[in-house]
Amino acid sequence: MAVQSVQAPADVREQSLPGYAVAAIREDGRWRCTRLSPDALVDLDTAITELRELRSTGALLGLLDVDDEFFILLRPTPGGVSLMVSDAAAALDYDVAADALDLLRVELPPDDDALDDPWAEGDLSILADLGLPADELQVLAAEIELYPDEQLAAIARRCGFADVLAEVVDAG
Repeated sequence: MAVQSVQAPADVREQSLPGYAVAAIREDGRWRCTRLSPDALVDLDTAITELRELRSTGALLGLLDVDDEFFILLRPTPGGVSLMVSDAAAALDYDVAADALDLLRVELPPDDDALDDPWAEGDLSILADLGLPADELQVLAAEIELYPDEQLAAIARRCGFADVLAEVVDAG
């Protein structure tokens, strides 16, 4: 599912969040990872723009571990961006998650009880071509015993870039 980027309000960048924003790039059969700016954790448009600026001919994936609460996966497409948020209920507390749901045109349910359990939203097949089918990503995102950094590490292992992701995250 490709969606268009939207400009976030200027006050979104008021405060940086714990976590990390990393781009994983696969070219010529090899993965490399690079950090995105801390603004990418609070401003979805920043994350999308920084990923687009990498201009890779191979696979390009953004991984956002936001405040150890949830994660977002992003893949630029010619017509916009494909994305997935691990917990749509995070949109109640985090602008970056709310922006993701806006791009996906998804609204939170009016019933507060429905927000007690995390649920993934967006393109669950975002990593299918990299070896992680939608159903497995759904199960991984729903695993409440794992922190988002652990979920992203598991995703990276499954897709083949765990070592280079760990190097960049550990160096940060």
